Amino acid sequence: MSMQINARPFTIAVGDDVLDDLKARLARTRFPNEVEGGGWHYGADLTYMRQMVRHWQTEYDWRTWEALLNGFPNYVAEVDGFNIHFMCEEGSGPNPTPLLITHGWPGSVFEFHKIIEPLAHPERFGGNVEDAFTVICPSLPGYGWSSAPAAPMHPQKIADLWARFMTEVFGLEKFAAQGGDWGSIITSWLAHRHPERLIGIHLNMVPLKPYLGKGTPPVSADEKEWIGRFRARTARAMGYFQIQGTKPQTLNYGLSDSPAGLAGWITEKFQYRVKEGPGNLSLFDMDELLTNIMIYWVNNAHNSASWIYTAVTHEGGMELEARSDGSADRIEVPTGFCLFPYDLVPAPPESWLQRAYNVQNLTVEADGGHFAAWEKPEELTRDIRSFFRGLG
Repeated sequence: MSMQINARPFTIAVGDDVLDDLKARLARTRFPNEVEGGGWHYGADLTYMRQMVRHWQTEYDWRTWEALLNGFPNYVAEVDGFNIHFMCEEGSGPNPTPLLITHGWPGSVFEFHKIIEPLAHPERFGGNVEDAFTVICPSLPGYGWSSAPAAPMHPQKIADLWARFMTEVFGLEKFAAQGGDWGSIITSWLAHRHPERLIGIHLNMVPLKPYLGKGTPPVSADEKEWIGRFRARTARAMGYFQIQGTKPQTLNYGLSDSPAGLAGWITEKFQYRVKEGPGNLSLFDMDELLTNIMIYWVNNAHNSASWIYTAVTHEGGMELEARSDGSADRIEVPTGFCLFPYDLVPAPPESWLQRAYNVQNLTVEADGGHFAAWEKPEELTRDIRSFFRGLG
């Protein structure tokens, strides 16, 4: 049975003038100098970036990837004053579970191109049709083809918007939700603020910090050890958060004007993988990296995309607090975690997650990093299916 979708069909169609302008800008790229032997240790590697810019200018074909994106049903819906772009692949079988998947920065809906069909049509990939999902992947406000907010928009407000989006566009009273990066934060707040809407949530990044105040168990030795590892891992990798959280406008004069600048800023985040070390980008095909970057470039969307960092920097909201009765707040919606060892945030002890979430399943994979849907699509798909199957 076909789902009723209260939205207008949308076709991604970037104008030739935009692509011609891009090539002209790439041809005029002025590259910076580089610390001798610096490689990726000081940011985007100059040798790699020269190769990427040359490939982007002379070999990369946006139309091929535009067609791939248009191979999924695309729509735009007006919700609470926003035009929200989304892809929706209706699942196989008589009763697929609606699944909202939310991306983060510097990702996009393109991150999910390897998991949409296996989730929606498991029987085509060796699975059971009973596990099918109708997969709904919206572009965050200010990202891709979604309209931008007038000012930085907090993840809690995006969570409220998503609740309305799923109700008004699809007529759904209950659904499943999944996310990584900012998607894990937004999905967590969605479960916190609208628990009656959720069947369960599945996360592939460690999201909200638990409340650790009066009345909570003391931090264990294992938890202290993990906090130390977390701080050590992020100490040299979070400068972008401070910049985008405080002075995004200044940064984005350069990123809006220079495609090479935008590519350097984004690509460096995809090479941060603890196991392989700086500089090994074998996990990500250059054309795929460029397609994700193109979604920012053709929409001139990076400035508004960075505002989510500004919102949490000014307003907080990355941790739970005490309830009115003094007890620790907690997300009670059934939660599954699938964590990857070489993510920016290492996998914590389960006790840490249980402080903030009703953890029904924790999977820690043997390999993989931050962009799980892209890097480890089979493992992530398997875990999403297993978790929601377990919820009945």
